[in-house]
Amino acid sequence: MSAATARRALAWAHGCLSVQSLGGMLGPVLFLLPDGRQASPLHVAPWGNDPQRDTLPGILRELRGEWPCMPFGADAARSLPAGWPADGERFAGAGVPHGHGSNVHWEWDECDDSGIGLTCRYPADHPIRLLRRRIVPDPQAAAVDITLEVEARRACRLPIGLHPTFRLPARPGAVVIEPSAHDRVWSFPGDVEPGAALFAPDRHWPSLGRVETRSGAAMDATSVPFAEDIEDLLQLTGIDGGVALHYRDEGFRARLSWQKEHFPGLLIWYSNRGRTAYPWGGRHVALGVEPVASAFDLGPAVSTAANPLARAGTPTALAFAPDRPFLTRYRLSAEPAPTG
Repeated sequence: MSAATARRALAWAHGCLSVQSLGGMLGPVLFLLPDGRQASPLHVAPWGNDPQRDTLPGILRELRGEWPCMPFGADAARSLPAGWPADGERFAGAGVPHGHGSNVHWEWDECDDSGIGLTCRYPADHPIRLLRRRIVPDPQAAAVDITLEVEARRACRLPIGLHPTFRLPARPGAVVIEPSAHDRVWSFPGDVEPGAALFAPDRHWPSLGRVETRSGAAMDATSVPFAEDIEDLLQLTGIDGGVALHYRDEGFRARLSWQKEHFPGLLIWYSNRGRTAYPWGGRHVALGVEPVASAFDLGPAVSTAANPLARAGTPTALAFAPDRPFLTRYRLSAEPAPTG
């Protein structure tokens, strides 16, 4: 039996939020918009009260909202196309999905009316010593500011990412993805989920608005959810540190901004009823919008190697050192937007 998940919550003039110990995950968040309407953009997976969830990896048991992944992705036995070497950094724990911190309970730090703090200590043989994060509502706005600090145990290069996961309505095309300026859009070099792929594999295009499917047709990958039952990934490289999701039926935008020098990529996880095994059950509909320095979610061995994204000029890992703590800041907000 896994340890019980503890939660902390706080409210401020422009909303309320909840943070859980498992994975240090933030969610749900309810924003109060200036016109008095409410906006709740973060996803909460539908199996959070299922008694069978204790059989799942920690990251999935009460999957929700936003959390940091260190390292991002996981090493695994895969058949990748030529040009995707897996000869980069290897260490014990590199196969844990999205890193140790995504799968264990975090310790509470200072928690008061101004914000919530958490720390996650890593195993003694891991190149990372700890993660520390603080979640602070903006007292003047419908926004939350988050800091993430990484302390390394030894010098290393590792992929790192943030994992905001957003709620999607049932109607196909009800939400529009609006990324900031970027260089290219890359498709996954294989099958994210066997039998559920949509995009032509191992390709790249200039725009998310026109990508190629496996049938050879062109499609707009900005309007979600899709009508098809699929599970797939696209990654934007050279992105300028921001993305918005326009909830057209609900009349608001959720906006995410981050330091582009730390996260030069944006991984988009299209989870659209494509996974049928437990706990997904062909019912999971959500959108991951994930700032990364990583090659998809392929793990340290690929992300620290000479993969195609890195060769094209986008870093897919960052350097960490024990005498140089890493600190990054990012922001989640909501604002009114036109309907339709």
